[in-house]
Order: sequence, then C-alpha cells, then structure tokens
Amino acid sequence: MDLVHHYDTPLGGVTAASDGEALIGLWFDDQKYFAASLGEDRAEGQLPVFDEVGRWLDLYFAGRDPGFVPKLDLRTTAFRRSVCGLMLDIPYGRTATYGGIARYLASRTGAAVSAQAVGGAVAHNPVSLIIPCHRVIGADGALVGYAGGLDRKLALLRLEKSI
Repeated sequence: MDLVHHYDTPLGGVTAASDGEALIGLWFDDQKYFAASLGEDRAEGQLPVFDEVGRWLDLYFAGRDPGFVPKLDLRTTAFRRSVCGLMLDIPYGRTATYGGIARYLASRTGAAVSAQAVGGAVAHNPVSLIIPCHRVIGADGALVGYAGGLDRKLALLRLEKSI
C-alpha cells in the first residue's frame, strides 16, 4: 500500500507519496499527471521520508539549496528514469535545455534521442520540485512546458534566481 502526505507551499498544496521506504511521487495538487505513479491502494500516513520531504520543501521555499535528495524509487520507464537522473544533476539556480539533455543522452547511449522525447519524459516527472523539471527550458530560453503550470515554473526559477 502506498502512503500519501500533504504539504502546503507558497505555490499551493503538494502531495507526496511513498511505498513505505522511498519517495515515489511529489505533485502539485492540481498539476497535470497528478498521482500517475500511485497504486490504487493508498492511505494518508506519516513516514520518515515525509519528514525529509518536509525539511527539503522548507529549505527550498526559504530560497536555499536543500543540499540533499530524499531516497527515491521512480515507478517509470528506464528512459524517463535516465532523464530524471540528468535533471537531478542540474544545479540549483541553473537551467538546461530539452535539446541539450537529448544530445547528452544520445552521446551516452549511441542512439538518437529527440528533444521532444526528453520533453515527454520531463512532463511525466513523478517527483516535481525535488527532481527539478522546472529547470528545463527551451533552446531559446523560453519557459515551455511545466505540468504544474508555467506561472509556477516562473516562480520557481525566480526563487532560485535562475532568471
């Protein structure tokens, strides 16, 4: 059974989900693809990983780099996990482009990877905020695509002083 826990942030409510050991999801309550990785059997609960998520969110919304990532278990495809791993490597206060991530993946795997494929993986990020999909922008610097809404993406990048 998956457990969920709710938090209030300056940008709205978020729901965290865990399998009992690791964080499996974190979504703004009204975002696209909300709870996509959750099983049907779930309940409200409190776990140590949720304490870590709360500490992470408090530090982040205080304008600081939390400096750690709670234990994650991503219920998604191998390709999406690889994109999530690369997003975790984008430093606080910096951005990357969909095309740049695609080129890096292509060079690492030897297979063609499109910016659109990366965009699809970014859009289905199961752990918003902590896996910083808001740091991925268009090649021309445009703020494109954010399942939590472009207004939140802009607010998050401003919080990090990325723009």
